[in-house]
Amino acid sequence: MLVSALVTSLAINSGLCILFFTLYSILRKQPSNSEVYIPRVLAEGGYKKSSNFNLERLIPSPDWLRRAWRLSEDDLLAASGLDAVVFMRLINFSLRVFLFAGVIGVFVMLPVNCSGDALEYVDFTDLSNNSLDVFSISNVSSGSSTLWIHFTAVYLVTIFICCLLYYEYRYISEKRTSYFLASKPQPHQFTILVRSIPVPVGSSVSDSVERFFSEYHPSTYLSHSVVRRTNKLQNLINDAKKLYSRLVHLQSDPNKQKYKRSGTFGLFGPKVNLVDQYEKKLEDIEENVRLGQSEVSLAGEEVRAAFVSFKSRYGAAIAFHLQQSTNPTRWVTELAPEPQDVYWPFFSSSFFRRWISKLVVIIACILLTILFLIPVVLVQGLTNLTQLEVYFPFLTSILTITFVSEVVTGYLPSLILLLFLKAVPPVMEGFSSIQGYISFSAIQKSACSKVLWFTVWNVFFATVFSGSVFYKISIFLDPKNIPAKLASAVPAQASFFIAYVVTSGWTSTSTELFRIIPLLWSLMKRPFTDSKDDELEVPAINYHVHIPRVLFFVLLGITYFFLAPLILPFLLAYLCLGYIVYRNQFINVYAPRYETAGKFWPIAHNSVIFSLVLMHAIAVGVFTLKSVPVASTLTFPLPVFTLLFNEYCRKRFLPNFIAYPAESLLKKDRQDENDPTMPEFYTKLIGTYQDPALMPINFSANGDRIRSPLLSASSSSHS
Repeated sequence: MLVSALVTSLAINSGLCILFFTLYSILRKQPSNSEVYIPRVLAEGGYKKSSNFNLERLIPSPDWLRRAWRLSEDDLLAASGLDAVVFMRLINFSLRVFLFAGVIGVFVMLPVNCSGDALEYVDFTDLSNNSLDVFSISNVSSGSSTLWIHFTAVYLVTIFICCLLYYEYRYISEKRTSYFLASKPQPHQFTILVRSIPVPVGSSVSDSVERFFSEYHPSTYLSHSVVRRTNKLQNLINDAKKLYSRLVHLQSDPNKQKYKRSGTFGLFGPKVNLVDQYEKKLEDIEENVRLGQSEVSLAGEEVRAAFVSFKSRYGAAIAFHLQQSTNPTRWVTELAPEPQDVYWPFFSSSFFRRWISKLVVIIACILLTILFLIPVVLVQGLTNLTQLEVYFPFLTSILTITFVSEVVTGYLPSLILLLFLKAVPPVMEGFSSIQGYISFSAIQKSACSKVLWFTVWNVFFATVFSGSVFYKISIFLDPKNIPAKLASAVPAQASFFIAYVVTSGWTSTSTELFRIIPLLWSLMKRPFTDSKDDELEVPAINYHVHIPRVLFFVLLGITYFFLAPLILPFLLAYLCLGYIVYRNQFINVYAPRYETAGKFWPIAHNSVIFSLVLMHAIAVGVFTLKSVPVASTLTFPLPVFTLLFNEYCRKRFLPNFIAYPAESLLKKDRQDENDPTMPEFYTKLIGTYQDPALMPINFSANGDRIRSPLLSASSSSHS
């Protein structure tokens, strides 16, 4: 790629960023857009709409930048939880890494690369027509003594990143413990999920749970809630919600037609009152829900799983960690998620169906990975004008236009790849939802890992090793030659990844601020709905979308900092944008749906370790190809020490992210002994883990008589 093509891509994306930031600064002030740009503030009652016109609304202002910049970590923790703090610390960590690497890369290695003569001298009088390869290590001659500067840089950056990783892991681990100690009593701290419950003939799941825990945990057992199959019931409730929404809109709009003929297509038959018709249907659905709830109470609708609550956190921890039966496949325990985090559809699947689902997901991920190579090949074809002219000769005349060729080679490839990647997170979330996870947070953690490694394979490796699918696979079937293949292929794609950072990083971050999809949806539905009747939905951040993107850019920065240090300023610009934008979104837009207390950090840590080892493998290959065998040999200890460091961190910190230590649990339990509100908390805890489908509903006007469901024994307590 020529410098001019990169400049064109840079100009387009910079223009889009400025446009989105300017429009956001204006549109956020309009009262009609408050549900798009400040839904969280609106839901918390911190904003009052004003109908008075003010000229200041049409002038962009940077006041939101100041608010986002001044947000302290303690304020972020109080408002959005520890997961938001961990996400922002990931961005801070990346900024520190690339500030350090940037100083070395831009001020030391970049001049060294430019002074090389392996390709050509840099013609500063005609810089735009120079290839970007002259700024990379490819321009350094084989056997040159200046390669020892790159070797030293690899060591320095590795040591710096490992030190930062240790500090962050320790800090977040301590923060997780202090966050737990400062929290109020939460239902999930006292509860475990028990599965594979054996049920004797003539008994029920509820009786088995009551009998088992009363016998083996008599001093700590409090209550249990048996999980029931409620798929059909949930469908009825969804129908009721849709019908109720239509009824509300019909009643709120005086201009809407209230009568309709009952015949075919509303053209024939007597006229009927739609309001009365909807109300009658709603009453019928509510009655069916009550009957369904009574049917679910039968033992035949029980799932062999139950949420079991204890009188102390320590009691719940003992039940979780100890094997409950001589048969380890029975009475299987795991920590319960927060009540609002439970993914109820999972429990309606049998063990065999869940096992088959896991196998199907593995096969589906492999197929999706292979299919995604099609857009990758398309993108790589666009970066090569010669190939385009061969395959599409009718485009030759158009591609001779300088601006068109620069857009096609510099901007279009990364844009196409970005658009295809937009579909990956929701697909991976769908795959994870059928794998057997019991909570939305576990689904998103699984989806986060899937999206990350999918991106690494399909965007990094598939782009680097351009060629057929079988060629890409054959490379990894010959491990001895991987460093050499990486050394020759990775530097050649530096220009593409620089353009990708600008397009996927800069523009995606500015569209995250501008919220273009929610804005367009709000504009389209505004003429047809009354905002007063709409229930305000405050969105939650999708960590499985944003964390993999940041981690992938970290991988690009670590692997390319000594190969093509020109990428570092663009990465720093992206991280600076992300630092401000995401802080603003946590203040105004996103509300936490669940709290994992920082469990996403081990994913980030492992990803950075992988990036370091990958960088070491590339360095070994580069120094070998550049005829510096001593440097290549001396690089070998780096991945060994990095993996040993990772093993130490795994032993030292990871257990704190799986469960809390007895020291912390007993400390909290002893504090609760003097808390006068604990009896009330235990009373509420008994029914906390009840399926929402079993809760009473009341949508119809005559629903007072059916506020309570027929089901009355979905949970049981032990005194």
